[in-house]
Amino acid sequence: MTNKDDKQKRLLIAMVLSFAFFIAFDYFYIQPQVVADKNNKTTTTTTNDTKHQAPTKQNSSPKKVNTAPTQQISNKDIISTIETKNNTIVIDKLGRFAQVTLKESQYIDEDGKAIDLFKLDSLKPLELRFSDRSINDEAFKIDVVASSSNIDAKNQPQVLTLTQTLSQTTITKTIKFYPDGHYDITINSSAPTDYFVTTGFRPDVLADMYADHGVLLKLNDETLTIVEDEDLKSTKTFEGVKFASAFDRYYATLLYNFKDSLKLSLMPDEQNNPQIFVHIKDKISLSGYMGPKEYKTLQALNDKLTDAIEYGWFTFIAKPMFLLLQFFFGFIGNWGWTIVLVTILIKIVLYPLAYKGMVSMNKLKEFAPKIKEIQTKYKDDKQKSGAKMMEFYKKEGVNPMGGCFPILLQIPVFFAIYRVLLNSIELKGSPWIWWIDDLAVMDPWFVLPILMGITMFVQQKITPNQIQDEMQKKLFQFLPVIFTFFFLWFPAGLTLYWFINNLFTIGQQYYINKLFERNKALRHEEHLAHKLNKDKK
Repeated sequence: MTNKDDKQKRLLIAMVLSFAFFIAFDYFYIQPQVVADKNNKTTTTTTNDTKHQAPTKQNSSPKKVNTAPTQQISNKDIISTIETKNNTIVIDKLGRFAQVTLKESQYIDEDGKAIDLFKLDSLKPLELRFSDRSINDEAFKIDVVASSSNIDAKNQPQVLTLTQTLSQTTITKTIKFYPDGHYDITINSSAPTDYFVTTGFRPDVLADMYADHGVLLKLNDETLTIVEDEDLKSTKTFEGVKFASAFDRYYATLLYNFKDSLKLSLMPDEQNNPQIFVHIKDKISLSGYMGPKEYKTLQALNDKLTDAIEYGWFTFIAKPMFLLLQFFFGFIGNWGWTIVLVTILIKIVLYPLAYKGMVSMNKLKEFAPKIKEIQTKYKDDKQKSGAKMMEFYKKEGVNPMGGCFPILLQIPVFFAIYRVLLNSIELKGSPWIWWIDDLAVMDPWFVLPILMGITMFVQQKITPNQIQDEMQKKLFQFLPVIFTFFFLWFPAGLTLYWFINNLFTIGQQYYINKLFERNKALRHEEHLAHKLNKDKK
């Protein structure tokens, strides 16, 4: 066996094992952590239990304070409740958004309850902190006064004024709430003051290894800066910021201003998670949004806000992929059938690559006896064996890496659509056919994972391979079973994509196998005819 043969097989094995590990790591490590985190309601995620610290100079970064949160939102702590068409917002006596509850029916948790975006002990949106230590200490002791205890903004925008009278200044927040749940806010200090406003800690509904979660900033030069949870070691300051987003997999809380650039600091909490603090000198005007990272919702606010939807390394492929899905969804009206159609289109577009790879594997299978013969003949001389193999490959027009290279080129596309289907909140609450009423959660009857496993098994059986090692053979034979087991808990939309992808790969492989056999038979007939003519002469 040549070094190239070894490399090809090792690369293929490494790819399969890496992906298997990727899935196993999620099932046995990440998901249990997510469940444990959900059950642990008293875990502090921000800086709330740290000691009060004052800044050392004016316009410095915000310092940690003790906000003394309660574990339950008490009625005495709530000064105003705002009802919009899409959410319910409650404001506490410090003028913060204590909780945001989503109203739309698809945004429910596994218990069927409406989703709350924030943990009770987390840093809350619109919390203010001051550079002057004395003002800062006082601000966490003086209650805010609301102009109204109840606001109905379900049908038209409504304005709420929050006033906090301190000894050295009076802070006024004028907030205009819109029916879709977003808001405009002007914060004003009656005396010259340097202070900060925060987006709050990111929504803590779903954070896992598949999607980034933390903070995303869009700068004036159109670049994006992402700081993930646990990665911020010290405070960092940014200027020329258009919007700031604190986000988990599906949800985000944003502050933005596309007219004036923002200056802000990212400050780590005790777990080195980033927290956003926008710098204010006397007065600032901002807009804000708290809710699902739904493309059309963000686009309606401002097209640039769609950059808050981030798919990881393959965003440059994933975002156009999502737009393609959304385009066809506009005609089909069902995300399940949209996934089926787009998967088929992707298979058609990538068919030339798949064709090259499949033909190359068939050629290697055809020449396997001759390859084995060369390997046996020169088994004691690796250098000569390699030279003879390369000579044979060149003569027959076979590329030993031809079966692997096209697969490698398709990997970015696979991971892009994988990210899209895993991270797109549009799939949440979206039904497909009668037994699947939510493509964002697992198939309740395990039909799709089982079908996926069957098609993977069939695909494996009809795909030519040159694996000689018995251990490797057994590994590949068990892969359909292993993948089926892991996919039992994968979102139905993702499993649907994989099943349809396998199904059409089987069709392509079957067609190419038949085509190859027919061409092989024709070559054999031509060879016999040529030999017969030669014998007659």
